[in-house]
Amino acid sequence: MPNILIVEDDPILRNLLLQIVEPFEDLGVELITAENGEIALEKIRNERPKIVLLDVMMPKMDGFEVCDIVKKDFNLRDTYIIILTAKGQKTDRQKAKDLGVDYFVTKPFNPDELVRKLTEILSISSG
Repeated sequence: MPNILIVEDDPILRNLLLQIVEPFEDLGVELITAENGEIALEKIRNERPKIVLLDVMMPKMDGFEVCDIVKKDFNLRDTYIIILTAKGQKTDRQKAKDLGVDYFVTKPFNPDELVRKLTEILSISSG
């Protein structure tokens, strides 16, 4: 069963993301959450999510650090990482690309666009 890990330190945004991706549960996708980078890394190693929705600015370990560790680990590097960040500057996009981020989304984002991207990644027909 594929799963999606939502990594967001802001509880309101984390719940919003859960609501956006909740319809995927009806298709057999398990939803997992983490509130910081350290917990996210532990869950990535243990749960092996297919997709990680990863905030950048978080306590303990930021999203870029998490991505760097995951993409350098042979057993985890196929994890699809979507960065969700308010930091949309060119330097941030380049850093994300250099670290192996698969998709970059700037907050605020269009929920429908995110759902379309997740559907594409999971190869699930939404209609």
